[in-house]
Amino acid sequence: MSSRLREVRTARGWSQERLVREIERYAHQCMAVVASTASLHVYISEWENGKRTISARYAAILRPVLGVTSSELLGNPASSALPASADGYEDLVSRIESARSIGVDVVNSLMDQTELLRTFDRQRGAASLVDQMAGHLATLEEALTFAVLPDARQPVARALAGAATLAAWQALDVGAVERAWRHYELAKRAAQEADEPMYLAHAMAEQAYVLCDAGRPTMGLELVRDAIRVGGGRTSPRLGAWLHAAEAELCAINGASEDCQRALEKAVALLPAGGEVRDPDMLSIFLNSGHLERWQGHSLALIGNEDAVNSLYAALHSADPTFVRAKSGLHIDLAQAHLAREEFGQANEHVQQARLLAGRTGSVRHRRRIDILTARM
Repeated sequence: MSSRLREVRTARGWSQERLVREIERYAHQCMAVVASTASLHVYISEWENGKRTISARYAAILRPVLGVTSSELLGNPASSALPASADGYEDLVSRIESARSIGVDVVNSLMDQTELLRTFDRQRGAASLVDQMAGHLATLEEALTFAVLPDARQPVARALAGAATLAAWQALDVGAVERAWRHYELAKRAAQEADEPMYLAHAMAEQAYVLCDAGRPTMGLELVRDAIRVGGGRTSPRLGAWLHAAEAELCAINGASEDCQRALEKAVALLPAGGEVRDPDMLSIFLNSGHLERWQGHSLALIGNEDAVNSLYAALHSADPTFVRAKSGLHIDLAQAHLAREEFGQANEHVQQARLLAGRTGSVRHRRRIDILTARM
């Protein structure tokens, strides 16, 4: 228990002093009562050294501050979503009957909640949403567990697939890689039950980034290409473009320059014309020419292509200001592109901008990229 808090704190590059400030800031925003600054310093030291147990009250504050679940913070096994009384037939039948009452309106409301969480995520980052996301997934899993017939299960499974994929990406962003992997597996199972190849292909392609971050980029590329195969002719043009853009990035990471260029050409060819961002068939996909230009610049920067800087600056100037985490990634990509050209002054400027935005969203994933670039400068 003592090492978990230190581990998640240091993963964010926070000192104990910074953690005290973040606790106080959160308490002020939520009107929660916490100990004095001096006492919080003592508490954190004792929590990390195993001399004091983290109480339920402070765990409820530390989870959204650090973007971790209870098990990741305290080392507790994940509690079952089902109470012990679920063994009784009366309670079981009650839950089944309750699941039968879930209609289109309820499923749409659950998907609206996923959409709200997605909006908060891209603007403020994933860390503060850990409790809300866990509760949302638990509600969807509970509904699917007790739904019996396919006409009741499939809509819930589709909603669960979308929510679990979002939860997985959020977990990856805050550095909780095992949680991310498990959520992607949940999303894939739900997509298969819903008979939704688009959701399955999307979850598989995003899961490839877990493999890439874990030092297995070749396996990640294989998984992206398998996702393209799984989607086949049943994916929308926008999702098809997204999948090939992901393939291009993984090709770049693997040093396959020509394959990267071919995948980017396929993505450009598939992307529908116009400024529309959302895929009406799959709302988790955000992709238009501006987003694709950013992605293209990122991939070209990875392979040291001279055109990367122009693409990235064009994407930066047209970037949607609500995509805070994406803008942080853009500055990281520009720093990388300038480093490849040995333009160290410009690279440093973009690193500083990226660090500021990554601090706002709490992105551990971006912070790691920033640290790697800083070490090269």
